Amino acid sequence: MTRVYGVIGIKAKMANWNADFTGRPKSTSNGDIFGSDKALKYPMKKMWENEGKKVLFMKSFKKDKDGNMGVNDLNDRLVDLFYKSTKDDKKSADFVKNLKTDELYKKLFECTDVKNFGATFAGAQNLSVTGAVQFGQGFNKFDDTNIEIQDILSPFADSKAKEKDDKKNKKAENDDELLVKQNTLGTKITVDEAHYFYGFSINPKNYDEYKTLLGSEFQGYTEADYAEFKKVALVSATAYSTNSKFGCENEFALFLTCKDEACYLPDLSDYIKFDSQKREIELSELEKLIEGKYASVEVYFNPFKLSVKTSLSRFNIFTQEKL
Repeated sequence: MTRVYGVIGIKAKMANWNADFTGRPKSTSNGDIFGSDKALKYPMKKMWENEGKKVLFMKSFKKDKDGNMGVNDLNDRLVDLFYKSTKDDKKSADFVKNLKTDELYKKLFECTDVKNFGATFAGAQNLSVTGAVQFGQGFNKFDDTNIEIQDILSPFADSKAKEKDDKKNKKAENDDELLVKQNTLGTKITVDEAHYFYGFSINPKNYDEYKTLLGSEFQGYTEADYAEFKKVALVSATAYSTNSKFGCENEFALFLTCKDEACYLPDLSDYIKFDSQKREIELSELEKLIEGKYASVEVYFNPFKLSVKTSLSRFNIFTQEKL
């Protein structure tokens, strides 16, 4: 297959698509809200894992001999995915250490997330794979985004604060005030509305060197791999619903297949114009950029909440039917 470029658009409404360590939506030093590539990759990986595919870079847990729970390291994760023996006493990093380098590469490429996004494997052996799929950062193009902070009262007491406030609580005017002082207070931080746009590229040639190393069984990044990526690129954010991510959904996607190898394009998300008042995407600038360089272009969007001004082929992002 040839090189592919595209854009993935994520809408967040009363949700927090990508929080920093303070819990606020991630932003640059000048206040521009954005989502990292990791925020977009995670629901994709979670969807693949739920479908029973091998996903290497996903948190998983183990129990030690005393029954205490801990987080797997990278070797443990690989063992969980590939070690076939039922003897727990042999289920160790020795399995990874005993693999030859080409065998380890083969197992890494059997993991759907590694096949797409690459890997840095710093385990029993140190290997790295530059992924065929590369994402930029997803910047919010909505002009009027506000950050909403909600106070949440937990049903459980804050044991540390309780001791400190015991004397103060004796002066409480009523039972409700006493209850508030003894319970844990938390916050939920969301945006009222934001529209993130991620540019991406897919370069199958990133894996050409491994074809020689791994033999004829390894075919590199194939059309089947691309189809798998495209599937989750259209629905994984919508499918992934947690407390903070409910309200985040896939609302736009563009896939451009290059006409030939002499096709080198910048981040396409920079050439998308978003009208915050009309909720309208305008692609005329992008169309001028890609003119004569593509074999096919598909534009997917939510036709119920967005309008898209373009002469390119348009599809319903939910049904994938042509509009």
